[in-house]
Amino acid sequence: MKRLSALLLFIVALVAVAPTLSAQFRYAPIAGVTYSDLKFKQDIFPVSNMVGAQAGIQGELMFPGIGFGLDFGLIYNMMGAKCDIGTREIWSSNGYDNTYVRIHTIDIPFHLRFKWTRMNGFEDYLAPFVYGGPDFTLSVGHSKIKGNAEAPKAFNFPTGELGLTCGAGVELMRRWQVSAQYTWGMTYIIKTSQLENISARNRQWAVRVAYMF
Repeated sequence: MKRLSALLLFIVALVAVAPTLSAQFRYAPIAGVTYSDLKFKQDIFPVSNMVGAQAGIQGELMFPGIGFGLDFGLIYNMMGAKCDIGTREIWSSNGYDNTYVRIHTIDIPFHLRFKWTRMNGFEDYLAPFVYGGPDFTLSVGHSKIKGNAEAPKAFNFPTGELGLTCGAGVELMRRWQVSAQYTWGMTYIIKTSQLENISARNRQWAVRVAYMF
């Protein structure tokens, strides 16, 4: 928590001095493919990864001369995993079978970014970058987990979560950005309803492409 607070203070400081640094703002549509998992506190049933997708708008605020900046956005994300709840009697007795749990969210990333731009003009063709910081997530829907008509719910879903992301990529011809990132869920994204205090956090890889304007 202390590290996150320090990071947020640093981001606020950068935003405060942006006008004096002649920051350059750009935006981009972005799309990507994800590979996500759900990490439960206990091994209560088999869980396997799931392929999903991302799409949205990303902004980039860079400070010329120092290579540092910010990125932020508004991104639709589909995460989740295959949960074999049908292998456990507590769920199978209520008519539940093995199922994909798909969680639909709106993500608001707010990352620090460093782009290597001092390469004697070569950065006009290829410029590597790294980034990292918090992702604020709002859950907007999830797949229906079907059991018997009178069966209790299999899972409860919170209104959102907080994650931490780190990633790296390259910018091509000052327009195209290709990146890969990994996100750790810091708070739970799903919780079993019949077993108390058994929850899971999101883990997700993403490969993304953006076109900057």
